[in-house]
Amino acid sequence: MTIRQTIDEFLGIKRLAMVGVSRNPKDFTRSLFRELRSRGYDVVPVHPEAKEVDGVPAVPHVADVSPPVEGALLLTRPPVTSEVVRECHEAGIQRVWMYRAAGSGAVSLQAVQFCERNGMSVVAGECPYMFLPNAGFPHNFHAFCKKLVGLYPK
Repeated sequence: MTIRQTIDEFLGIKRLAMVGVSRNPKDFTRSLFRELRSRGYDVVPVHPEAKEVDGVPAVPHVADVSPPVEGALLLTRPPVTSEVVRECHEAGIQRVWMYRAAGSGAVSLQAVQFCERNGMSVVAGECPYMFLPNAGFPHNFHAFCKKLVGLYPK
């Protein structure tokens, strides 16, 4: 399966956990949370200290999500990502997206290897906005630039 097919499969999921969504309403992760919800996704916020995100009840761990989700979008730091992918595996979540816009984002080589060893589908990097139709500026521009230099997933 190509990276793009893995991305499209993940975005085809309508119920997913968003792990590490910020408690700060002005944070980028919150705008992504709101965008996904506005597009019809049933997004469950996962944060160890948040009680709710934009009025949606939050849970501290992916294992606490009920009913279960089909995928998890990780917005965590790399050391936390390694822990979270193990939790996802234990909870039966087989699709994981490790968010990245700049720097390492949520990507952890150890976590990617864990997913691969355990038959989990993984998007290791990328920003979901670049793959959502009509995402607007700057997301469409970011996608255009990646296509221009040959870094957009095929």
